[in-house]
Amino acid sequence: MKSVFFYESPVGPLGIVEEEGAISGVFFFRGQTLPGFSAGKTPVLQRAAAQLAEYFTSRRRVFDLPLVLRGTAFQVSVWKALQSIPPGETRSYEEVAVQIGNPKACRAVGMANNRNPIAIIVPCHRVIGKDGSLTGYGGGLDIKRYLLTMEKEGVFTPPPGGAGKPCTPGEKAPCSF
Repeated sequence: MKSVFFYESPVGPLGIVEEEGAISGVFFFRGQTLPGFSAGKTPVLQRAAAQLAEYFTSRRRVFDLPLVLRGTAFQVSVWKALQSIPPGETRSYEEVAVQIGNPKACRAVGMANNRNPIAIIVPCHRVIGKDGSLTGYGGGLDIKRYLLTMEKEGVFTPPPGGAGKPCTPGEKAPCSF
């Protein structure tokens, strides 16, 4: 059974998932049903929520949490490469592909980025187009822009509209950005 804790962030409710003493997911909660999850507030989940709170108030730039990355060997190599991108900086899909030793795998890097199960902590928002354009993000381009600006400027300013309301497991629709 996976434990999930909901953290009310400046970009809306985030679900933080723990399995076997490690963080296995951080997702943008938009009212989806969560079968197989139980609400929890374990020490690891509390630590993750505290570190996210520090991140969103510009008091933390690097996360120090046990993570479990579940995916193909290629996906895991991409997700590990993402963790090496310093806050306030970005890399193109091509640069990440070169970093993992597979320079022709730009599109595959994009697909691995899309499948990243641990948003924000594994910073897929720091990957942009080769021309510097913002490209897709699971939380939406407004949130990607917000995270990049916050990291670069080191200043916390709530995004337009602020956060959604607190959520609980099994809630279907009222939680939104």
